Amino acid sequence: MTKIYYDKDADLNQLKKRTIAIVGYGIQGRGQALNLRDSGLNVIIAQRPGGPNYDQAIKDGFKPVDVETAAKQADIIFILTQDHLQADIYNNSIKKHMKKGKSLAFSHGFNIHFKLIKPSKDIDVWMIAPKGPGALVRRQYEEGKGVPCLVAIYQDASGHAKKDALAYAKGLGGTRGGVLETTFQEETETDLFGEQAVLCGGASELVKAGFETLTKAGYQPEIAYFECLHELKLIVDLMYEGGITGMRKRVSDTAEYGDLTRGKRIITDRTRKEMKKILKEIQKGKFAKEWMNENKTGRKKFTKMRKEGENHPIEKVGEKLRGLMSWMKK
Repeated sequence: MTKIYYDKDADLNQLKKRTIAIVGYGIQGRGQALNLRDSGLNVIIAQRPGGPNYDQAIKDGFKPVDVETAAKQADIIFILTQDHLQADIYNNSIKKHMKKGKSLAFSHGFNIHFKLIKPSKDIDVWMIAPKGPGALVRRQYEEGKGVPCLVAIYQDASGHAKKDALAYAKGLGGTRGGVLETTFQEETETDLFGEQAVLCGGASELVKAGFETLTKAGYQPEIAYFECLHELKLIVDLMYEGGITGMRKRVSDTAEYGDLTRGKRIITDRTRKEMKKILKEIQKGKFAKEWMNENKTGRKKFTKMRKEGENHPIEKVGEKLRGLMSWMKK
C-alpha cells in the first residue's frame, strides 16, 4: 500500500539551521523558494544575471548568486533548472562543493535515474516533486492549502534524508495535500510516459486530429475549435474533481453513451501497443539518450517540429477566438 505523509509526519525544525539553495528561479523555482522562505527557512537563489528570472528574484527580495557560490554556502542544493541543463551545471559548478553531510535534491528524477548525474556516496540524494506547476504550488500555499507531492530517497548517507525531504515538503505546503512515497525510477518513468502518451503528446494529437477531421469535412474551424479544444478543459475539470465516473455523471446521457461506445474505437489495441512501446523506450533509456543528443546537436529537429506545431491552423483559429474572451486576459 502506498505510504502517504501529512503535516504531523514532518518537522520544519529539521531544516531550520540549514541553508537551502534553489538552483534556477523559473516557475517551479520561484514557487518553491517563496513558500520555503514564508515557512521560516533560510533560502538562497542561484540564478544567472541578465534575464527575467534574475530580475524577478530581485523583485521578490532575494539576492541571487552564481551556482558555485550557492553550492558552497548551502547545506541542501535543490536543482530546478531544465533537465537537459542539470548535468553540466552539476559537473561544472556543484560537484566540487558536495561535501559529506550535504544534500542534493530534485523535483524530477531524470538526471539521477538515467545516471547523467553521478553523486558521491557520502551525500544524501532525495526528491520532492510537487504534482502541479510552480504557480499553483505558490497559490495553494497562500490559500492555506497544498499541492500533493511525491517523495523519493536515492541515497541516505546521513540517516535522516527522509526527515529532511518531508520537512522540505512541509515548507512547500505539500504535507497539507499529502506526500506519496515513490522511487526515482518510478517517478521518472511514469512522468515521462504521462507527458508523452497522455497529457501532452496524446492529448495534443487527439485535439488536432479531431479539429482536422471536422474542418476537412467542411465544418467551420471556429466550431471545430470549440468542440475539440476549448471544451476539453470542462471535461478535464470534471475528471479532476470526480474521476472519470464523476465526469460521466455530469455530462448528458447522450455524451456518456457516445463515450462508452466510441472511445475504444479511438484508443484501439494498436494505440495501446504503441503506448507499451513508448514505455519500453523510456525504461531502456532510449528516449533520454535521444533527448540529450537532440540538445547536444543544436535542437534542429526539435525546433522544426515546434515551429510546425505553432503554425497549425488550430493555433491561428484559437488565437483569434481567445482574443475575444476578455476573461482570458486576466
